[in-house]
Amino acid sequence: MGRQEIRYAAKVSLDKPAAEQACLHNRWHPDIPFAGTIKNGEIVKIECVDWTGGQIGNNDSADDVRDVDLTRVHYLTGPFEIETAEPGDILLVEIQDVQPLQEQPWGFTGVFAKENGGGFLDEIYPKPAKAIWDFEGIFCSSRHIPGVRFAGLIHPGILGCAPSPDVLAIWNKRERELINACAHMDRDVALAPNPQNVHVGSGADDIKEKVGKEGARTIPGRPEHGGNCDIKNLSRGSKVYLPVHVKGAKFSVGDLHFSQGDGEISFCGAIEMAGVITIKFSVMKNGVAELGIKSPIYIPGPVEPQFGPGRYIYFEGFSVDEHGKQHYMDATVAYRQTCLRVIEYLRRYGYSDYQIYLLLSCAPVQGHVAGIVDIPNACTTMGVPIDIFDFDISPHVKADKKDMGSCAFASI
Repeated sequence: MGRQEIRYAAKVSLDKPAAEQACLHNRWHPDIPFAGTIKNGEIVKIECVDWTGGQIGNNDSADDVRDVDLTRVHYLTGPFEIETAEPGDILLVEIQDVQPLQEQPWGFTGVFAKENGGGFLDEIYPKPAKAIWDFEGIFCSSRHIPGVRFAGLIHPGILGCAPSPDVLAIWNKRERELINACAHMDRDVALAPNPQNVHVGSGADDIKEKVGKEGARTIPGRPEHGGNCDIKNLSRGSKVYLPVHVKGAKFSVGDLHFSQGDGEISFCGAIEMAGVITIKFSVMKNGVAELGIKSPIYIPGPVEPQFGPGRYIYFEGFSVDEHGKQHYMDATVAYRQTCLRVIEYLRRYGYSDYQIYLLLSCAPVQGHVAGIVDIPNACTTMGVPIDIFDFDISPHVKADKKDMGSCAFASI
């Protein structure tokens, strides 16, 4: 090793529509054809477009976020055949590096409109908004959220192996049952297969038609294979153990993030980017049985921004919502309240609520479940690093309210 250049298993083009690139796809299905072959034990580089396939521009308008076509996402690079991998094996994925593409040294964070994707706080913040982030080596900053600069914990939002036909049928059945059970709700609770804008790489029309009818959407993570888990600590040096369901594994990766906070609360909440990921692949024969796992496991790498002891402010939230209603042990309600407590605190410095919402989605905040047994309230916390700001946000320092500009909003 180290004697030759690392091979590119796939390269993407930022000048060509994602839907025309044979190494990309945007559904999970076992019949999507291989985009290439990787040897067991090989290290390769894999390029990825941003998760929207280039729908978001580096500008000062959120019209593109408002109008984003969610039937087209996520565009993943793959699927790759991993030699010797068979159902019941574990695919060990070692993330050795992740970097932005040199020709696009910027990324974006978005708040989606409530009626088009929404987000964790869309009942309170329903309008689309956006922040553009410029990359400066390991650091990033934004003209839309001034006074902030931090090192990115760069990682893939999505990686996983293709489902088998049986696993795919399970996904579609249980998500359809949820959709039917929640038909009375005024929001999407899951996304059923949708043939609109389906892309199957180099697949022929008959495969495209089949995947359009059966293919699972890439929006959620799922217990059988991982997928879109958006784990911010799945960064350089991490090891991920993925169950294999089909011969050759059919591994795919995408949705690269320069940085993300725990929860990625605005939905398009990381610093989304096009980039290249370097991975070593190893096959553990009969690994599912040997490890006794039903879902992926991972070991974080050694790379993480270091703020030091006492350099976070932690905010608490409980299972009592913003209307004063008591919920029973609801960690979702609690974490939503935690986010609102941070927004209330940081607006004292001149930031708008939308600027803070965007920041909490993409900055390296630490979200935790603190208590889950003390009826009736779950307790969650969010730790905000003090040192990402170029002014002191400590509670003992009087807040100095300044003009903090504006994030990008959509035209009326």
